[in-house]
Amino acid sequence: MAKYGKKAQTKVKRAMHEMKEGTLRSGRSGKKVTSRKQAVAIGLSEARQAGGKVPKKSAKKTAKKSAKKSARKMGRPAAKRGATKRGTSRSTRKTARKSSRR
Repeated sequence: MAKYGKKAQTKVKRAMHEMKEGTLRSGRSGKKVTSRKQAVAIGLSEARQAGGKVPKKSAKKTAKKSAKKSARKMGRPAAKRGATKRGTSRSTRKTARKSSRR
């Protein structure tokens, strides 16, 4: 059984085409979309709204978002991922994070 319907295919195809032309814009900010992943996500989102056959969003992402929301409601700050000393640049933190994973 196919996961995605014909409507989803056409919406994603249109979004990809617009992204390649440089006319696809993101929802709230209106910035130009340059990422393939983001273009596919926009197409699938439009297909969902149009009632096309598209699987639900992954539970992993939605669980993470809801955990952050509930932490905020309880008055606790959400856990910070890249908490480092003040004054370090973002690129320095990224390289530090990469080296610590190994």
